[in-house]
Amino acid sequence: MPKELSSSPRFQYEPLTRDDLRKIHANSMQIFSEVGFEVMEPQAFELFKNYGARTDAESHKVFLTEKQVMDIISSVPPRVTLYGRDDRHNCVLGAGNVYYATGGTALNMLDYENNKRRPAQLQDLADVVRLVDKLDNIHVLLLPTYPNELPVDDVDINRFFTGLCYTDKHIMGGVYTAWGIEKVISMAEEIAGGQKALRERPFISMITCGISPLKLDSKYGAYMIQLAKHGIPTAVPVEPLCGATAPITLAGTLVIQNCDGLIHMMLTQLANAGAPAIYGSVATSVDLHDVSYLGGPVESGMINAAAAQLARYYSFPYYSTAGISDTKTLDTQCGYETAVNDLLVGLAGGDLIHDAAGLMEFALTVSKEKLVMDNDILGMAMRAVKGITVNDKTLAYNIIKSEGPGGNFVRERHTRRYMKKEHYKPTIADRYRRDQWEDRGHLTTAQRAHNKVNEILSASPRCYLDSTIARRIIKEFPEIKNNLFPV
Repeated sequence: MPKELSSSPRFQYEPLTRDDLRKIHANSMQIFSEVGFEVMEPQAFELFKNYGARTDAESHKVFLTEKQVMDIISSVPPRVTLYGRDDRHNCVLGAGNVYYATGGTALNMLDYENNKRRPAQLQDLADVVRLVDKLDNIHVLLLPTYPNELPVDDVDINRFFTGLCYTDKHIMGGVYTAWGIEKVISMAEEIAGGQKALRERPFISMITCGISPLKLDSKYGAYMIQLAKHGIPTAVPVEPLCGATAPITLAGTLVIQNCDGLIHMMLTQLANAGAPAIYGSVATSVDLHDVSYLGGPVESGMINAAAAQLARYYSFPYYSTAGISDTKTLDTQCGYETAVNDLLVGLAGGDLIHDAAGLMEFALTVSKEKLVMDNDILGMAMRAVKGITVNDKTLAYNIIKSEGPGGNFVRERHTRRYMKKEHYKPTIADRYRRDQWEDRGHLTTAQRAHNKVNEILSASPRCYLDSTIARRIIKEFPEIKNNLFPV
């Protein structure tokens, strides 16, 4: 059994009790021993077989006892630091912190002017990275768009180079080819100052998505092994869908989520014990009218909040999802779906919550304006995660005594000292009186967000790469579309 947590940070939303967690764990272990799971990647199958798992070569099935599972995952580092190239952007997962990130990988961009979507290009990714660099409540750049004009063999190096050029926040991304992985790591090592320097302070990480239910596919299984051997932080999310690839009940979906998550965590450790792996959940539900994927149902937030508890149960760092809206435009639904799920998973203590900003239309589309709007949502969510500090200074007895009945606290030094610490100030939300709002052009939230996008992108681009190193990388990898970059 996993060790009981002797102490943990206070989380304000925990949908599962300790007994619930034990039951999900017990069901997961029973599935491993009696039902098994399918391993389609030959090297991965051999790793499980050589460890001592019971296997069936004809069906590609692997069976494990609880003791074997717990032994394999015992080498998972309980904390993983996603470094920025500036230390203020460092994110320590597994330490009770909450961080929000973009996500994707979306195929489309929403054009604000005509309210229509179009295929995303590499220039769109550059614009999004520049926006994220200036949005304080987005802590990690998870490369959110797919450059449709590029051949797949060129996608990985161009996406990561774009991220590294335009922000010094940590960069995480999905990967599309084994050779692309090698090129990205080689590029990052050159920027870091060598292989050892990158392993000590990894400012990139990668994602290998698993397939539900109870299956380890050949493509991403191979990528997991490849990344584990490199020692690059790797998120291994799985995506069970309530009523489709998992039972319709949230508890049943959590069992599948946990089994699939453990399968992938085990593979990273069999490939390289101690490899920095991040337990992941991007679970959600389907529209039962046509069994289509949904990004923004409240059940998604509940499941991913519960998975945060499961990650802590096993002492895993955690990669989660929240913040997608299924709307097609910048409307009320766009705000409330994002806010509810970002808040639920944040209050549950999700370590790294991706998809948290910019995504709409079932995660198919990114809106630059939504990124700016969501930055405010995330600021409010982070304020709620912070909670209420109660001590002698915040209780303010002496201040209350000094002012007495009918007192006015505006003039107090205590107010000036705590006003920014205690209260979040949104960047684009409207808090003016009606006459002031009208005098300022009676703009909607989307219009104000659009103005903010134009303000950021109209400034001269800043490149965070040393120009000599950047030119050397472009020469080494001629597939990089260097006409986009100010180097």
